Amino acid sequence: QVQLVESGGGLVQAGGSLRLSCAASGRTFSSNGMGWFRQAPGKGREFVAAISWNGGSTGYSDSVKGRFTISRDNAKNTVYLQMNSLKPEDTAVYYCAAGAHYGLGFVSHEYYYWGQGTQVTVSS
Repeated sequence: QVQLVESGGGLVQAGGSLRLSCAASGRTFSSNGMGWFRQAPGKGREFVAAISWNGGSTGYSDSVKGRFTISRDNAKNTVYLQMNSLKPEDTAVYYCAAGAHYGLGFVSHEYYYWGQGTQVTVSS
């Protein structure tokens, strides 16, 4: 059974940092692009960051560029999202996803496995 399990979410004050992890099990995703999405209350799911199969390429939404960093460790089958300078508007459930191809994916239909999500709450 393929699973993506996110961890590292929590409550943090504005300006603080969190590091999310996404551990995959059931199969390896070392040949797949991976991504992070988020969904705030009352809003749709939005793209946050993506990384190619070998980490050579990354992409970010304009709202997080310069503050968030996506990385991966294929030996551990794990993807990370380092979030710095957090803002209240970053409050959302963050989802990890495994892509259908090796490159960057910027929309949800380019991903075919999803985690259950981890809550990130940023207080002002």
